[in-house]
Amino acid sequence: MKRMGMIFRAKANKALDRAEDPRETLDYSYQKQLELLQKVRRGVADVATSRKRLELQLNQLQGQSSKLEDQGRKALALGREDLAREALSRRASLQQQVTDLETQHQTLQGEEEKLTLAAQRLQAKVDAFRTKKETIKATYTAAQAQTRIGEAFSGISEEMGDVGLAIQRAEDKTAQLQARAGAIDELLASGALDDQSGMAKDDIAAELDRISGGTDVELELQRMKAELAGGSAPKQAIEGGTQDAPPASNKFDKQ
Repeated sequence: MKRMGMIFRAKANKALDRAEDPRETLDYSYQKQLELLQKVRRGVADVATSRKRLELQLNQLQGQSSKLEDQGRKALALGREDLAREALSRRASLQQQVTDLETQHQTLQGEEEKLTLAAQRLQAKVDAFRTKKETIKATYTAAQAQTRIGEAFSGISEEMGDVGLAIQRAEDKTAQLQARAGAIDELLASGALDDQSGMAKDDIAAELDRISGGTDVELELQRMKAELAGGSAPKQAIEGGTQDAPPASNKFDKQ
């Protein structure tokens, strides 16, 4: 079971490594960093909102404290010491709340400053990572293209390997057909194979046909010469007879 598990993990790791694209991994990491930066910014906004609400409460309590102080002073001026004492007591309670809120405000303000500084640093890291990411992606794409071009030129790529095998098979089949055609021609010429169409001839028959064809040409040439010679002689004889022959005698003149 341990060996099977190791084999399975090894094969899965190899399959994942083959399927992994560094560019996609970098883009995913950059996306995660952007999400983290967004969370930090939302945290800064939440802390700033809380701080602003505390400031509003502080302003409200300070206003109430000032109002109670004025009321106590007026009551004391009117001789109502009891009312003045009550106003000052309420003012002291409000002042304690103001002190607590001021402490919370300082704490929130410190947290806001820390988160703002962290957001700025994270933003700088994200920007630097983005630049490095794009550089690595461009370098990886260029190296991948260069590798493919080199494999194509060397013929070791899968696509070019398939094309090379197809060309090799075509050349082998062509050479085989040419060799078969040449062998058949030699066998037909030597008489080892019979020509079923009756069109093929051996060397002797071809030589006899050539001689016979040449003899026919010579005979035809002699005949044409004889015809030309025979045609010229009668023509000359006819022309000479027309000029030298005596006129024919008329039987009526003899009578």
